[in-house]
Amino acid sequence: MKLLEYEAKKVFSTFGIPIPPSILITSAREASAACKKIGGSAVLKAQVDVGGRGKAGGILMATADDAEAVATELFQKKIKGLPVKEVLVEGRLPIQKEYFVSIVIDRSTRSPVILFAESGGVEIEVTAGERPDAVRSAHVSPLFQEVPGFILRYLTRGCEKEIMPVISSLYRAFREKDALLAEINPLVVTPSGVLAADAKLIIDDNALARQGITGNRDLTEREAEAESHGFSYVELDGSIGVIGNGAGLTMATLDLIAHHKGAAANFLDVGGGAGSDRVLHAVRLVASVPTVKVIIVNLLGGITRCDEVARGIIAAGVSQQVIVRLAGTNEAEGRALLEGAGYRMLDTMEEAVAAAVLEASS
Repeated sequence: MKLLEYEAKKVFSTFGIPIPPSILITSAREASAACKKIGGSAVLKAQVDVGGRGKAGGILMATADDAEAVATELFQKKIKGLPVKEVLVEGRLPIQKEYFVSIVIDRSTRSPVILFAESGGVEIEVTAGERPDAVRSAHVSPLFQEVPGFILRYLTRGCEKEIMPVISSLYRAFREKDALLAEINPLVVTPSGVLAADAKLIIDDNALARQGITGNRDLTEREAEAESHGFSYVELDGSIGVIGNGAGLTMATLDLIAHHKGAAANFLDVGGGAGSDRVLHAVRLVASVPTVKVIIVNLLGGITRCDEVARGIIAAGVSQQVIVRLAGTNEAEGRALLEGAGYRMLDTMEEAVAAAVLEASS
């Protein structure tokens, strides 16, 4: 789950990373007082979960005299389609130098990797693309609770000595918060010291409970509903709804759809032992996706009973055609129920997928 800038900065601050003075506001009328409180000259930052806020008009300069008008402009905007509900009023900084520091998981080595560059800001991606040597990187063994000194010296050679403890603190935050990404861009040098002018923190969804987070706000409405039913669910951008039991079978169904030049609208694994109610919720959830033209249900009945699956499909009563392939426990009973209700049953996954792709393309 992605944290907003002000949330990430609050976390970083608890690990000893210096941050600029700031006040979070939820209405434009609070802006002038907030601006005065932090010194009269401020940057107003829309707190929305997107990158590139500055280029999209989500970061504006203000003084105590015009802060309310500037904040009003921000609260009336949509930044890349997202409404602005919160604004961070932050002290304007006399920046002398900008750096970039980021910690992510390198899946190939199964370890954190620290990235550091002596030029931060909105063009860091361009810099990395045009001059790869400008970004230094170093892997850190997940067994290390601290960043070894030789790695810090390699990353920050020739830079201000205050940079090293910030990287160390960022690494501790990364570890202790179960993060997938912890980033400061830019990390700025000012006459009064080093400050995190921006902050990004993404927490592993699997660790939310351990971090005391009760809900994942990154989920869409359908993803949240799927989670409430215990489904493994991912939204895609095609027109063929997919329901399977077991990740392997469901993924194989998606692969076969792609092989037949179709496009899946989702991945939904109902799990083993799904009863009729569980199947009903799964079918209705997939049918609620606006792009879905046809639904394929591909289940193998081991601990799952095919007659229970059939009852769930029939009870769902969705408008889209549902093409079914069932095999296993109580297969004959399930087939009889579906055929009696007018549903299309096919013998193999290949036939079911080919039929679904043809239906979606018509």
